[in-house]
Amino acid sequence: MTNTPYQVRDAEVIVVGSGLAGMTAALALAPRAVTLLTKTADLPGGSSLYAQGGVAAAIGPGDRPEDHAADTLAAGAGLVDAAMAALLTRDGAAQIRAMLADGLPFDRDGDGAPLLGREAAHGTARIVHAGGDATGRTLVLALAERLRAAPSVRVEAEAFAVDLVMRGARVCGLLAMHPDGWVFHRAPRVILATGGVGAAFARTTNPAEATGDGLALAARAGARLADLEFVQFHPTALDVEADPRPLLTEALRGAGATLLDRAGRRFMLDEHPLAELAPRDVVARAIGARIKAGERVFLDLRPALAAKPDGFPTVLAICADHGLDPFKEPMPVAPAAHYHMGGIVTDADGRTSLDGLWACGEVACTGVHGANRLASNSLLEALVFGARVARDVAERTLAPLPPFALPNPPAVAAEVGGALLDALTAESRRVLYEGAGLVRDGLGLLAARRKLGRLAAALDSLRGEEADANADINPGAVRRWGEARNRLLVGRLIVHAALAREESRGAHCRADHPLPNPAFGRTAENRTLTLTDLAGPTGPLPGDAACCIL
Repeated sequence: MTNTPYQVRDAEVIVVGSGLAGMTAALALAPRAVTLLTKTADLPGGSSLYAQGGVAAAIGPGDRPEDHAADTLAAGAGLVDAAMAALLTRDGAAQIRAMLADGLPFDRDGDGAPLLGREAAHGTARIVHAGGDATGRTLVLALAERLRAAPSVRVEAEAFAVDLVMRGARVCGLLAMHPDGWVFHRAPRVILATGGVGAAFARTTNPAEATGDGLALAARAGARLADLEFVQFHPTALDVEADPRPLLTEALRGAGATLLDRAGRRFMLDEHPLAELAPRDVVARAIGARIKAGERVFLDLRPALAAKPDGFPTVLAICADHGLDPFKEPMPVAPAAHYHMGGIVTDADGRTSLDGLWACGEVACTGVHGANRLASNSLLEALVFGARVARDVAERTLAPLPPFALPNPPAVAAEVGGALLDALTAESRRVLYEGAGLVRDGLGLLAARRKLGRLAAALDSLRGEEADANADINPGAVRRWGEARNRLLVGRLIVHAALAREESRGAHCRADHPLPNPAFGRTAENRTLTLTDLAGPTGPLPGDAACCIL
């Protein structure tokens, strides 16, 4: 560290996150100077890297963005913003066409036309793939290569964003822990593109870094949040002892793979007219009910592998890594936390309720997903809104930052043994998965709220009374503490929202309120919340409100 309390680095724009949304925004901002922070060791990071399914776009013969929007609305169970869905599908089709023309490595036929697949709840084949079932990896690696060559973007890896720095409702930058210590990134514009919350649950398909950091950062700063109760569980995670659970892409079912019970019977035919291609929440609950009854459920990949022999190299490698042969027998599957439909409330340009703060990708709540995201709309959302945020950031004029004193780094539990923090984190993940998982009820949610509140209090008690920016702090320990803190806050917010929504809709299923309730529709006043809504016996703790407010 330097002799000053910490380093101060001025930036024009800060992007937090190195998945598809963050890299899209950073590249689209050129030639404006951008500092991109990622807590991972290198580009790319986040869930985009592991996305197998593809990108949904109405570019095929006879397909229209209006048809894609209609499917999006139908999957979202009455909570999708129709105007935003129309924007997503219109801009998305144009953007995918532009990317195809730009030579990005999408899979094509012999004539150069994109190969299109079909996935659940889509009325036609409109899923564009790259690298077979490695779409996310192929796209983000291509963008990462371009980002590294972009002179306008400065990438800072292993940089853990701890708190936004605020002056009233105005964002003035953020505090981050870097390998060489604390850094205050002073900037008038911050874009959060940190991905989802899957790693807050005990069973997830998301990578370890998906700890809800951006959502927690925005919550502590006072941003408006919405739809936090809607967590999509992917129906077909490979049922093996692994963290995260390997994903068996929905494109397999689109190509003919079938779900079987322990007797080898294809049970989805009795559950929904679309069978295996029913909306994800329907398929996930059908599988979950059988697992809860003590059965195992299997996905027979052989029809899909016969139809597309070269179409699923990632899936075949995953199965081989776990000693399984999908050519000989069906694969065991179980639902796992996969995607967060809720997040930081934004408008069509990614603006949040805080001046100087934008959000895009999974961390944002734009209204395009409603209660249940349509398959392969996630990468599309990252591309469309990453570009829209960049355009708005570049064009919008902000007043100069007001004068303010340099903020103090927060007190952290950096010197606590890793085993203690790991145990606390494991317990919080278990509590959230069991209390606010695939099917919830009021008693289970109340119990989860009490337990998470106690865990948050325990974590807060481990912090020192005051921070010493000059202390020799292990950056890895700060990240471990910060992720535990973020997981707990995100978990408590999800539970609070799930308790308030006394109905079942899309991915939110309440056993004690099994039917939809019109009072909880898209325009309901109780859809949004802020950190102050957690007030109560297990309400905001000192650690929750530790955002640097000047």
